[in-house]
This record gives sequence, C-alpha cells and structure tokens, in this order.
Amino acid sequence: MRTVYQHDRDKILHSKSFRRLKHKTQVFLSPEGDHYRTRLTHTLEVAQIARTVARALALNEDLTEAIALGHDLGHTPFGHAGERVLNELMSQGFHHVRQSLRVVDMVEKSGAGLNLTWEVRDGIIKHSKGGGPLQADDPQAMPATLEGHLVRRCDMIAYVNHDLDDAQRAGVIALDQVPREILDLLGKTHGRRIDRMVRDMIDESLAAGGAHICQSAEVEAAILALRDWLYTHVYQARRVREEFDKASRILRELYQYFLADENALICFGGRRTPGDSLEISVGDFIAGMTDRFALNLYGKLFLPQSWKIL
Repeated sequence: MRTVYQHDRDKILHSKSFRRLKHKTQVFLSPEGDHYRTRLTHTLEVAQIARTVARALALNEDLTEAIALGHDLGHTPFGHAGERVLNELMSQGFHHVRQSLRVVDMVEKSGAGLNLTWEVRDGIIKHSKGGGPLQADDPQAMPATLEGHLVRRCDMIAYVNHDLDDAQRAGVIALDQVPREILDLLGKTHGRRIDRMVRDMIDESLAAGGAHICQSAEVEAAILALRDWLYTHVYQARRVREEFDKASRILRELYQYFLADENALICFGGRRTPGDSLEISVGDFIAGMTDRFALNLYGKLFLPQSWKIL
C-alpha cells in the first residue's frame, strides 16, 4: 500500500504539467547541445539530492520527493524571462511559486487539481528564496516541515552547480573566472561541489540534533556568494539577456493577443477557470506553455505562412 505522500508523488509524476517541464528553459534558451539542463532535469536533480539527504537524516523520503518534484510546476516558458513578463503584465503580479501551488490546486486535471496533502503544498509554496537568505527572517516564510526546509536548500544546491556547469559548456564563462575562495572551499568540479555541500548539510544537521536543516556558516556563505556571482556573470550576461529579450517580446504579444480575444484562448487550448478573471486564465495558459509551443504559436499567429500550391 502506498502512503499519502507516495500518492502525492505519483500524482505529480503523472501530471501534464510535470511532463511539460522537459521543454521549459532552465537558463539557456533552446540550446543546441543535448546536455544542457531543462526545468525537468533541474527538478530531478533537486529530488535526487533531497532524497539522499532525507535518508541520511531519517526524514520522510516520500514527502521530500513529492515536494521536490512539485516545486517548479508553475514555471513559465523561457525561464525567469517569462516570469518577469507576466509579473509586469498581470495586475496582481506573477510568481512561479504561487503558480506552482495554483497548478496543483486549480489548474491540473481540467481544474479539479491534484488534491495534494497540506505538507506537500506547504513545501511547494515556501521553497523559493529569491535573492534572499536560505533561512528567512520571518518564520512564517519557512516551510512547516523539515522536509520542506531540506528541499529549499537542495533547490539552491542543484541550480548553482548545474547553472555553473551549463554556463561553462555554453562558453559564457570559464571556471577560472569564478572567485578562487569559492572554488577552494566548495570544489573545482561539479561532483566535488555537490558532495561538499551535501556532506556539510548532513553533518551540520546531525550535529544540531536533527531539529534543524542547516549548513556550516562558511559553506552557506560560499553557496550564496556563488549564487550572487552567477547572477552577475551568467544570468545578466549579454548573450543570455539578448535571448531573454526576444523571448519576452514573444510572450508579451501572446498575452495581449489572448487577453483581447477570449474565444481564441479557448480555441488554442486555454480554459476559463470559474470565478477567475480573463487575465488570470490567460496567465495560466501562458505559464503552462513550453518554449517550443510558445514559439510555434507565435509563428502561427504573427508570422506569414507559406501558401500551399496544389
């Protein structure tokens, strides 16, 4: 018999929103190489790291995995470029964290939602740190479970490492550009950095008696320093910003098109959620798109099509 958290995990794994993550950007848009991360591979890496630590700390592995697999279901196409566009356009703003909870509560299964447990939903809505610290000053902003705390940290461990790896592969940065003090502490290879961060979390959390998920001050500071360095040298790199600007224009025009034509929204696969404004329904539709769906739809709506000559 499956536990309630195993049921939650399986509902997420079998959802359409989860499958679409494979065609959503992590950092690099439509990469030609086969080895760049997508939002799906990021999610799987977070789940693997989190489950490893959960087992070492004797936490609930199924709850941990369910939170990890569901934490990014609300991400837009084209990475954070899409999130920024919707946040600018929608009167109540947009954030992928809120959208992830909305997906599992109200969007999946044609509006019926996945009916997940409170603990999984809490872990999803409180997983993001933004540009802030791993441990928020406001206790209400932190997950209610240790498993939720764990996923919050493992999310950052995964993305600072694989974004650095992908940026090297893309030629955006070279490893010797990363501050030496960060690499000396965390490691000079992807595997060594992951191992250092994970072992440190396990050791420090056990030393705290299992009451907290924590890391040593020096490792946590190095992780945050690496995140901030990536923001400046990778996420804000000219090559990345140029592609994000193009993606932003695509999503902006699609949003405005469907906001002006409710029938078109329904025709192309969107749906109206009872009680919600057209703006919210359009936001759901745009946020749920994959990169390639958005590109193809933009081409169909706004670019000349070749005529078929019989």
